[in-house]
This record gives sequence, structure tokens and C-alpha cells, in this order.
Amino acid sequence: MYLSKLQQDDVFVPSEMVALKSLTQMDSRRGLEQAIISNGKIVNIVSKSYGHIPNELFFKIAEQMLIDAKLNYHKRSINRMDRSFIIDFIIEDTNQFSVKNTEDLILPMLRFKNSYDGSEKTSGHFGFYRKVCSNGLHVSQETLEFSIRHTKHNTDLMMPRLNHLFDKFLDNEFYSIVQKFDAMKSIDIIDTKAFVKHILEKTKLFRYECSDTNDDPSKKSREVIEILNHEAVLLNENPNLWLGYNAFNSLLHGTLKKTFSQQEKFDKVLFNEIYAMV
Repeated sequence: MYLSKLQQDDVFVPSEMVALKSLTQMDSRRGLEQAIISNGKIVNIVSKSYGHIPNELFFKIAEQMLIDAKLNYHKRSINRMDRSFIIDFIIEDTNQFSVKNTEDLILPMLRFKNSYDGSEKTSGHFGFYRKVCSNGLHVSQETLEFSIRHTKHNTDLMMPRLNHLFDKFLDNEFYSIVQKFDAMKSIDIIDTKAFVKHILEKTKLFRYECSDTNDDPSKKSREVIEILNHEAVLLNENPNLWLGYNAFNSLLHGTLKKTFSQQEKFDKVLFNEIYAMV
């Protein structure tokens, strides 16, 4: 049931690459000859040799990889202002893991990214999906390698076969990382405010204090503390490093205005700093 509530944005918005001169009736300098139009808006200016990759091509090939690998999955799609897009394929089969609590379910996940404004590299990587907060966790190092061949009139994608890559992820990373999740869960947090302040000093994700003259927790800091305490009550356990990591992760993916790549970068930084406390 919880997977039925996944975000479902329309990522298949109309897009095209057209000559900038046809829109402005003016000559443009070399390297800025083409405009990328997404859903009726100009979102990028590129060279005439640029290979535009429409979502209809990329995401549908990506989904076909999961179908060919006979993997059961649910989709979550996010559209950021018709400029950058992701589809998360949350894989639901026997490869599930509960972090010392049958309600705290972790599932393997595949994320594919594309952008029309150049803010994101067309890419794919493995990660984890957590049921309780509907968060994607991006601490995995396992990426999908594929090639993009640009020709004058076409862009071809050469995608890998997914079967052995998914098995490799499960063997090499999935269980080793969820064991780290378990280790984090075994360490209680005695002072949640001190914990949040310490992690923010280490990561510089945002400022802990309200201002230079007010040492009280800022609004964002209070939100992390509230999420941490709420999940502890929800799962009937003490605040711990695992819940602390996920509280930061929830704010990172839900409140802070970061690109998908910035979210994934800070996700890894947060995980490493918090795991170092085990």
C-alpha cells in the first residue's frame, strides 16, 4: 500500500531542439546555435553538435532493462520545473531487509536521471528505498555504465544488460551497507540537539544556530530534531544514529533546495560522518 502513494510527476513533457536563429531571427555566436525547448519553455542553449536525449528515449529504455531482467518494481517520478527529471525503480522481491525492526523496511532501488538544462548528467545508479519515510538513500557506489553516441542527426544510447549488474549490487553492496545501517541503529543518541549540531558542524549542510546572536536551533535544525524524535516514537525505539541519518536525509530530499546530484553528494557525506560515530 505504501508504494501506491509514490510521487508520480509527468516526466514525458514535450521537448525539442531547434535552431536559435529560427526563434530570434538573429545570428548567434559559435557554440550557441540550438535551443532546447521543454514544455513550451526555452531551458538551455547548446551547440549545433549537442545530442539532445529526450526522456521518452532514455527512461523507456531504462524501464525495458528492468522488464528484460524480470524484476518486479514500482516507479516514482519527479519533474523539476520541466528541466531535470528522475525515475526511481523500487525493486520489490525477496531482496528486502529490515533494520532491526520489522516495520523499517529497506528495498533495493535504481535511479535514472536526465536533464534538459544541463544541470544533471544523464546517468543511473543503485540505491535504497526506505518505507517509513519514503526516502531514497544514495550511499551506494554502484553506478550503471552506458554510452551515449551523438551523431549529426541522432543520439543513440547503448545500455547494459541489467541482470548481472543487479546481482552484483546485491552481492557486493546491498547486504554490506544494510549491515552498516544495522550498526548505526545499535547506537543510541543521548542528546539529539547536540547530535544535530555536531553533524552540521562536520557537514556544513546548513547552519545549526538561528543567527550570530541566537544560539537556539534554527528552523531547519528543529525540523531534523522533530523528525528524529517522531520516528523514534513511530518505531517504538530510542533515538539512534540510523534515525538521525534518515532525519537529515528527509530534510535534504524534502526541504532543502538542492539538485538531484547535490542531494546524492550530501547523502554520502551525511552517511559517512554519522557512521563514523559507530
